[in-house]
Amino acid sequence: MSAAAQRRVAVHVSGSVAAYKACDVITALRQHDCEVRVAMTAGAARFITATTLQSLSGHPVLEDVWQRESAGHGMGHIDLGAWADVHIAVAASASLIARLAHGLADDAVTTALLATRAPLLVAPAMETAMWEHPATRANVELLRSRGVGFIGPVSGRLASGGEGEGRMADVTVVVDATLARLTAG
Repeated sequence: MSAAAQRRVAVHVSGSVAAYKACDVITALRQHDCEVRVAMTAGAARFITATTLQSLSGHPVLEDVWQRESAGHGMGHIDLGAWADVHIAVAASASLIARLAHGLADDAVTTALLATRAPLLVAPAMETAMWEHPATRANVELLRSRGVGFIGPVSGRLASGGEGEGRMADVTVVVDATLARLTAG
């Protein structure tokens, strides 16, 4: 597929232990001829580096709403929001889901996602108690009512060592859902 015909996916990485799975998501999407750009929260940077994500995506990572590497007007979050055909929030924490549900735009990820009209998929990753909390459930339902798609979470071993629902869906499932959304237009 030519560079001009590539499908454009923005991967937004959140502050969950599962943030490392973004590496495999990015790699798999690129293997499927997608151009990938990345934004990350400050919490994500506690688990994975922008250098790693840049190496895998081939593009600078948007880490701060005030970054000046953006072309044109210098507002990378606006550029990223408009650039992508599909946005995917990987290892989405309860905090990210809450901020998205309530329109809070206080970092590179939330500002880019508020500045887009492209479809958004969310792959949550958190402890079971957080996933099952009434506030999280209400935020998920609010986002679903706005057309946001959720991929998982699934039941399994969690970062705490416990078992339960909250584990991020398998990378293959996340990638397949993203590719299906790209195909759906």
